[in-house]
Amino acid sequence: MNTQQSSYTIDDAKEPSVKSPGIPEASGEILVRYRGADIERAERQVLKSVDFTLHKGEFCYLVGRVGSGKSSLMKTMYADVPVKNATEATVMGFDLLNLRKSKIPYLRRKIGIVFQDFQLLQDRSVAANLRFVLEATGWKKKSEIEDRIEEVLKDVGMANKSYKMPHELSGGEQQRIVIARALLNNPELIIADEPTGNLDPQTGYQIVRLLHSLAAAGHAVLMATHNLQLVEDFPARTVRCTDKRLE
Repeated sequence: MNTQQSSYTIDDAKEPSVKSPGIPEASGEILVRYRGADIERAERQVLKSVDFTLHKGEFCYLVGRVGSGKSSLMKTMYADVPVKNATEATVMGFDLLNLRKSKIPYLRRKIGIVFQDFQLLQDRSVAANLRFVLEATGWKKKSEIEDRIEEVLKDVGMANKSYKMPHELSGGEQQRIVIARALLNNPELIIADEPTGNLDPQTGYQIVRLLHSLAAAGHAVLMATHNLQLVEDFPARTVRCTDKRLE
């Protein structure tokens, strides 16, 4: 596999073919279902009549130009952006159209979020970053907290980095820590918004390979990306945001 970064991205492509042939249709439990959903940001419609489903254990790419609505769609899934109108909009069993603010934390505990810009707390170690999340989501027993931290760091190949400060890690290492953080509460759904955007090509490939392995282990993964070479080299179902529609 070629690990050199391609200059071919969604923004300069003419009519790229992003459908990966031979990918079996998912048959697991439906974790995300949108029917006829309209999404707005700052009173501007960014997507309309969205029909989308995501199954347990499925990996799905979300591609599209900057401003096409990829991030907005993802943010609706953890109630950071509201769904304006829809026939149905459910995520992890939560009805987004009738979701009380008091229930949003419970929804978010069921979702792992991987950000492009890491969003690690810079004033504390890797272990302390993870410990903070566990304590904030209701974990009480110190022994269970430390065991879980050890488990997720091992899962992402960072078992010997728990004492490090974020600034002591490379970009790829920081992103692995972010994925470990996303895994802490064993979510069935992982949302990754341009997780390779700030990484060098080879490290980006390692991160995508890791995300695919998580899908193979039973997590649903929705990943936004501009890099169509990644889509070609790691085939999976691919959905495009274009002209305010999902295709």
